Amino acid sequence: MLETPQSLPSDPDELRALAAQLRDLAKSQALKIEQLEHQLAGHRKARFGAKSESLDQLAFDLHEDAKIATAAAAQQEESSQGGGKADAGKRKHSRAPLPDHLERQSEILSPGETCSDCGGPLRALGEDVTQELEYIPGRFVV
Repeated sequence: MLETPQSLPSDPDELRALAAQLRDLAKSQALKIEQLEHQLAGHRKARFGAKSESLDQLAFDLHEDAKIATAAAAQQEESSQGGGKADAGKRKHSRAPLPDHLERQSEILSPGETCSDCGGPLRALGEDVTQELEYIPGRFVV
């Protein structure tokens, strides 16, 4: 660092030398500030930048997308030709039916016989039948 003089020299040569020292000091400080800002930007990028997303991972392979689209169209075509609407609406599951020897209890849930607003009779629109296995200590009930 440059020492701060108590009073400025009166000689013009000394003043020019002092000004040159100050100019050199300002240049070196500006260079150091620029270097530190560059380091800080690098650290910020490393800490807050995109970690898992790189340009390689974001590049899309259009050829593979075209293959996937044609395979999906072919599969959809096969399903529309083979099964029709009857198979599409039916839900499939891999569970085996519950054994017939288990005791069964029927429970019908009804909202009532008449409408609470207008008083008109209610009619059935659809029916959902489910079987639920329940364990009562010592026996099973469906």
